[in-house]
Amino acid sequence: MNKEKRTKIIISGGGTGGHIFPAISIANAIKEIDNEAIIHFVGAEGRMEMQRVPDAGYSIDGLPVAGFDRKHLWKNVQVLWKLWKSQRMAKKIIKAFKPDVVVGVGGYASGPTLNVAHKLGIPTLIQEQNSYAGVTNKLLGSGANRICVAYDNMERFFPKEKLLLTGNPVRQALLKSIDKKMAVAKFGLDLERPILLVVGGSLGAGTINQSILSGLEKIKEAGIQLIWQTGKYYYDDLAKEVEKMKDRLPKMYMNAFIKEMPEAYEAADLVISRAGASSISELCLLGKPSLLVPSPNVAEDHQTKNAMALVDNGAAEWVADKEANEKLIDHAIELVRDTDRLKTIGAECLKMAHHDAAKIIASEVLKLIK
Repeated sequence: MNKEKRTKIIISGGGTGGHIFPAISIANAIKEIDNEAIIHFVGAEGRMEMQRVPDAGYSIDGLPVAGFDRKHLWKNVQVLWKLWKSQRMAKKIIKAFKPDVVVGVGGYASGPTLNVAHKLGIPTLIQEQNSYAGVTNKLLGSGANRICVAYDNMERFFPKEKLLLTGNPVRQALLKSIDKKMAVAKFGLDLERPILLVVGGSLGAGTINQSILSGLEKIKEAGIQLIWQTGKYYYDDLAKEVEKMKDRLPKMYMNAFIKEMPEAYEAADLVISRAGASSISELCLLGKPSLLVPSPNVAEDHQTKNAMALVDNGAAEWVADKEANEKLIDHAIELVRDTDRLKTIGAECLKMAHHDAAKIIASEVLKLIK
């Protein structure tokens, strides 16, 4: 087919795995429907999308855009300059690529990219992952043609007529069938003893990591095993501390980043996690019991709101970040031993899952072109 006649789509956003993995899932779903489609990404320079997107087989441009510093307002002079420069770069990218539609998944880069697309009359779609909409997406909402959301009652933030409840796309690999015995063996653990999976997001979570480090002896005494994703920022320091403990450690697998997440989820009896939108969606689709520790370091405290959407329905339990050092380990040990409670939480969690989110969003993207 003539390249000029093929469908062209830009997907913009990123910053964390919570934005990037859904974006890649949407791209893959578009390619399943229209294999001839040309998809290009626009991300933020220096952020993880600049590696993860090419790894997934897609091209990407990076913008110098950065978030506003709410604590040091004087630093925002540079932020405003980067935003202006990003707008100019986004306009140049869009005019050169000539997309039929532009998709925003949240994160710094989606702001200037979708803003330029709207001004140029190109259809736009927003994928809002959280139960409390981010500032960028709220600003872009009035100009978007379609807004795909993961939670009810999002008309608080967006025009109701533009909304479609789709759920959040997840990494397709998570949905493949895996034998639990093989999954447990992959991490060198024992099938007969409870397993905690600890994840703090792709970058890690300081409070969760410190709570786990302080509680390693308790975990060992309780006969519980551990799969621990520390995040790249914390791994080296934690590895040094763990090395000092040696005989006081539970049976465990520890790494900065776990590539074998399908196996890790399958092996786990209970997941300790932040409450990012992607993590919540993955837990629901897999029906995994979880103990959530929402990050307090996010806009509008949206992770607590994400967590409460599950907790209020009996689909998860939670510990506040400020109480984690004191309560997290004891709560986790008590919960992982209560097999009946785990089954109930898992069943309620599964009820909240949205299946085929990526395919539904991909269809909406292609409809905007028609």
